[in-house]
Amino acid sequence: MKRYRQFEPLLISDFKASRWKHPEHNHNHYELIFIREGSGHHIINGNALSYTGGAVFLLGPEEQHYFKIRERTHFIYLKFTDAYLHHADGPQAAVHHLEYLIKSRETHQAGFKLPEQELAIVSLIFDILIALKPDPTGNRELIWHQLLALSHILKRNMPELKTAGNRSRDLQAVFCYIHKYIYEPDQLRARMMAEHFNIATEYLGAYFKRNTGITLRAYIRQYRSTLIRQRISGGRTGLKEIAAEFGLTDTSHLIKVLQHAT
Repeated sequence: MKRYRQFEPLLISDFKASRWKHPEHNHNHYELIFIREGSGHHIINGNALSYTGGAVFLLGPEEQHYFKIRERTHFIYLKFTDAYLHHADGPQAAVHHLEYLIKSRETHQAGFKLPEQELAIVSLIFDILIALKPDPTGNRELIWHQLLALSHILKRNMPELKTAGNRSRDLQAVFCYIHKYIYEPDQLRARMMAEHFNIATEYLGAYFKRNTGITLRAYIRQYRSTLIRQRISGGRTGLKEIAAEFGLTDTSHLIKVLQHAT
């Protein structure tokens, strides 16, 4: 399996192709792909998804993919690394949208089907990104805000959010819920989660452990710890602010969370 490596924190790519030249591959970064026009199939982890103009895909490093082009296709790529995500300036609430998207693999597998009005906005944002492409360093802050706007639109079009009345007990839905509420500890109590999925508390814990090999509590603790360490390594936020962001009482509580996750 070929693996592409990107060393720059952010790249914008804009090109047209009638034949896909790359083998099936994965990469060390995230890819937000907008199909301006064209048609064909996007093969993600062995699953063939048909695409036409207006399709949006978000891929993580673990995804293996390639395209089969039927009609000449205009691709616009926004490629960014974890370093870009956790060291860029911006409101933490907006960063939460991005983290939620990149951790929710159901979006990676299926892409986004946007309503007409949302699609028009997304198309305009990608037009702006192309205009900013010649000077990514000088336009870093502007590009960052376009990415945040895209993440907000995509998040509100997540399948998990749009089917709340018919909640799935699927394991991925549980992951999706955890990633969504990682900043709200009360929502991650077993009782609250069981009520959300309309199942018994005991069943939820057993189901998660059986399918993942780790307890629900341990997964939440490890995931929260990973995000906190990324905040700390970014060097932009103090421990007191990070504790407040994650709904922890104080810095002592924050330190205990990190210690218990090791």
